[in-house]
Parts: sequence; structure tokens; C-alpha cells
Amino acid sequence: MTVILFLGCGQRTQPVEDFTETPPGLFDSEVHQAFFNNLASLCGQSFKGEQVYRSHHGESWADRSMIMYVTVCEDDHIHIPFHVDADHSRTWMFMAEDGKLVFRHQHLYEDGTHEESSMYGGYASERGTEFIQYFPADEFSATVIEDGGGNIWTVSMVQAYPPFASMQTFSYRLDRDGEKRFEIVFDLTNPL
Repeated sequence: MTVILFLGCGQRTQPVEDFTETPPGLFDSEVHQAFFNNLASLCGQSFKGEQVYRSHHGESWADRSMIMYVTVCEDDHIHIPFHVDADHSRTWMFMAEDGKLVFRHQHLYEDGTHEESSMYGGYASERGTEFIQYFPADEFSATVIEDGGGNIWTVSMVQAYPPFASMQTFSYRLDRDGEKRFEIVFDLTNPL
């Protein structure tokens, strides 16, 4: 009796690579990665805010209810819907883009479509820390915001003393052409 063995002559498959290791940081800057991680530590929480400064250039929000919701925290983006009274059209977006940390303001109409000036913002500069970042307006922002080319948005998280204690406040500030225009501070010690 003759036994014939058929051996596969096809191409051998390579072993599947193991991708279970923790991916490297998304940002070229370790400081930007640390800031992003600190912001992500707030995920799943919401906080009440109040206006602490408004220049004569805009309408005061001192009597308005302001709440930030840190709702979406993915590896490469964090979304924070920001509600002012019944207006739920705003979302702050922190994202990784080509190794850079970018901050965008999303504004939506009630039907979910983008407002014309939606997605303005800019890339983090190199002068920030793991708790404060500065976002000068990018070219797009300069085209959709009147006189907005000189905007700098500052986002900060303030720690309690001594250092390395929990974060106490989150601040959103707008400066234009070196002049402070607007600032809101949120109390991180009292989540809603």
C-alpha cells in the first residue's frame, strides 16, 4: 500500500504581532502628554463654574449657570461639553494631531450641524506645564473670529498645597492681543 503525503507549498504565514504593550505617548512633548493625562483624570465628572472676569468687550455671564461635563475620554481625544444655562451647543475638545496637542471649540446648532465658526482654537505652545497650557489661535481661527488672530486660550488645573495634592480648580481664560478678556473657574473639589 502506498501512502502519499501532501505538504503545503504555499507561503508560510508570519506570526501575529503582539500589540498588548502600552502604546507610547501620543504627543511629541512629555509635558503635553502629562497635561492630557491630568485632564483625563477628571473623566466621568461634572463641575459647576463661575465667571471670575469679563472685560468691557463682551456680555457678562456672571448671573448664568455654567457646567462642564468631562464625558468623552479616549486615547487621542477628550471632549468636555460646556453648558451655559439651557445652551448646550458648546464642546471643548482636546486632541492629539500629528503628535501635537490641539484645543478646539465645537459649536453646534440644535439639529447637530456645525455652526460656521465651529472648530476654532489652536495648538499648545511650548511654554506650558503639566497643569497649564496656552493655545494661540491658529490660521483657521483668525479667519472665522473677528480680530481673533491674537487670541490665546489658557486652560489650567490648579493643585492644592502641598504639591502633588488633588486638583482644586479648572480655569478657562481668553486673552486677545495681550489683554485679558474672559475667565471662568470651575470647582473641582465638589463634583455634581
